[in-house]
Amino acid sequence: MRVRRAVFADRAEAGTRLGADLRVRKWCDPVVLGLARGGVPVAAGVATALHAPLDVAVARKIGAPAQPEWGLGAVTADGPVNWDPASLRRARVAAADLAEAVAREKEEAARQLRRYREVAAVVPVADRDVVLVDDGLATGVTARAALRRLRDDSPRSVVLAVPVGRAGTADRLRAEGAADDVVALIAPAVLVAVSCWYRDFGQTPDAEVLAILAAARRADSPGR
Repeated sequence: MRVRRAVFADRAEAGTRLGADLRVRKWCDPVVLGLARGGVPVAAGVATALHAPLDVAVARKIGAPAQPEWGLGAVTADGPVNWDPASLRRARVAAADLAEAVAREKEEAARQLRRYREVAAVVPVADRDVVLVDDGLATGVTARAALRRLRDDSPRSVVLAVPVGRAGTADRLRAEGAADDVVALIAPAVLVAVSCWYRDFGQTPDAEVLAILAAARRADSPGR
């Protein structure tokens, strides 16, 4: 069986390359948000390239009961659950049966946000171009939840940017208006696992997210 070679060394390199691609666009007072956790190291490179402030967004996947990695929907700390109706049908699961999982993931999203806000206050996004960054796009359930939550804060535009993203998922997010555009450096028709595109795709702990956000705030502070 032929094994495809990884394209990105790690999330930091992917962010540098994604930032170089996005830098050629025209932006209106941009803000870059990393989708926690793995999207934050990628977003740091994008924020540097765009000379934009870095912030964080949190969305948690609601997994299938027997296959937790299979996202049936996703939720943010506040707001409604964003379900994938087609996945619910395939899994033969009713949304009502996942109430406990929804409550648990909403609580975890709130916990993450509280911890991140200890080092990084909210960056306002109203009337600004927002770039939401993740380390990859497969089913799109968490990205969709984060994008819809961002719309509530009245940004000028919202662009989802990823180093690698399934072409069909990107097309759906554009078509349904979840994002004004979706940018992917690589957009394969079939994407089995985002991790296959990275040589180093280790877990991103809260401590790393906190360190990146704190460093970004120090860099943005007056008199630096």
